[in-house]
Amino acid sequence: MFTPMQQEYFRNATHRWNTKTGATRSGKTYMDYYVIPKRIRNVAGKPGDILILGHTQGTLVRNVLYPLMDIWGSELVQPIRQSDNTAMLFGERCYCLGADKKTSVDKIRGMSVKYCYGDEIVTWSESVFDMLKSRLDKSYSTFDGTCNPEGRQHWFKKFLDSDADIYCQKYTLDDNPTLDPNFVNALKKEYAGTVYYDRYVLGNWVNAEGIIYRKFNDRPEDFIIDDLNGLDLVFATVGVDFGGGKSAHAFECTGFSRGLGQIVTVHDYHRKDAATPQQLYDDFVQFIIECRLILGNVPLIDIYCDSAEQTLIAGLRVEAARRGLKIEIHNARKYPINDRIRFYTAMMGAGRYKILKSCQTTIDALSEAMWDDDEPTADVRLDDGTTNIDNLDALEYSTEPYMREMLERVIR
Repeated sequence: MFTPMQQEYFRNATHRWNTKTGATRSGKTYMDYYVIPKRIRNVAGKPGDILILGHTQGTLVRNVLYPLMDIWGSELVQPIRQSDNTAMLFGERCYCLGADKKTSVDKIRGMSVKYCYGDEIVTWSESVFDMLKSRLDKSYSTFDGTCNPEGRQHWFKKFLDSDADIYCQKYTLDDNPTLDPNFVNALKKEYAGTVYYDRYVLGNWVNAEGIIYRKFNDRPEDFIIDDLNGLDLVFATVGVDFGGGKSAHAFECTGFSRGLGQIVTVHDYHRKDAATPQQLYDDFVQFIIECRLILGNVPLIDIYCDSAEQTLIAGLRVEAARRGLKIEIHNARKYPINDRIRFYTAMMGAGRYKILKSCQTTIDALSEAMWDDDEPTADVRLDDGTTNIDNLDALEYSTEPYMREMLERVIR
């Protein structure tokens, strides 16, 4: 039922801090669906609070509570009550909270925690983790948690290297013998040559350095195409990033193939010089017309704009309606930049990203995208004016509504 690594954790995780780090899909979280009830029942009736922490409450529900409910049933695992953020788990009241923001510190301040489970620890605010240390104040207080590795200077890596009472397992992708070998080989291929291979396949804490899209930089001919023939595109979207100061206005049109199997950069726009709002609106209308000429019968309806510029967005809506474009203009979701980067890295590795050769501005932007070497404590895309991140932002905005679904298909 359990892999050797999972069995090892169940036997040996007897310390104050018990953690599992390493590759994605390596099986490090599955054992926790059996560890959590064991821990809760061990402290049942004893003084203290039980705390379940995740990146957000939403990810906590998806990653922890739903799987627990599937295994143990709704009588033992009940939904979170929004009135007080608690859920009854295995007969005990448990506080279920997000830990991604500094403001979450106030939610656990004053608690006396007898057991805490932590999901996606590296995504937490460091101040929440620091507060948690002082809340585990019982002689029997324990912690279990999991995460994927980040850079070597990440605050949680420094904690793991400290002399605290820690038991830590490191998982590689090959530590999960239940995975389909074809999936394992595909994932290794998709992340090859990137920082994500070191982290999500080998389970190592490594810094992000140099070129971001190494495969695109090394072999652009694998991604650049002459036309849209044979791609079976079924719809297209546009992403808009507004300029100002040193940044440029950028538009990106992305086509999606049937079943979201592939994405294609169809057309791009980049304007560095200052433009009046009306000039920008005129350029946008012309861009949509050009996109539709390239796309032919492929519908283009949805536009996703940088939400920081509501006045310009309102102007685009007015101009689009006046010119009869029949489009829907939305605010971009603006997921974390590194989530967007991971998406495009995986799509390139899976051979599911293409770009028309006419989109030279975007080709250059992808080729030149760099990690910022002056930010050793976090993964930060270089943004000092030497590279074009404006078109990258627009490109990412155009695909955000479908990123998670498509990424799941890639790494499932």
